[in-house]
Amino acid sequence: MILKNKSLLKKLTSFSFARFLVSGGVNTVLTYGAYLLLLKNFSYKTAYTISYLAGILLAFGLSRYFVFKSHRGAKSAILFPFIYVIQYILSFIIIWMWVEKLRFNIAIAPLISIILTIPVTFILSKTLFSTKK
Repeated sequence: MILKNKSLLKKLTSFSFARFLVSGGVNTVLTYGAYLLLLKNFSYKTAYTISYLAGILLAFGLSRYFVFKSHRGAKSAILFPFIYVIQYILSFIIIWMWVEKLRFNIAIAPLISIILTIPVTFILSKTLFSTKK
């Protein structure tokens, strides 16, 4: 168990994880800004969904060219959205609980969901983009 924890810690503190956090920060700023703008005309559910879909496209480009600097051809382009479907489902549950059950501020809900889903998204993305050595 200790060896597994050390292995996970090593993965999470690798240089690609630092690039993942930076690209995620850029993506978060842009999509969160879009979410806040969309809240003026849409429900939080619709605003989150639209901004999330735009974020998937940005995340693919950043992951492919900046974070992992590798890919598996068409396979990564085809499978990448599934990572974000998983993250979307987890995030939407977190946001729904935050807003509907806990009655907290809807503007902060997406930020909380991002913090809680970062490890899952990184591990799945790294698995997808990394090439075998």
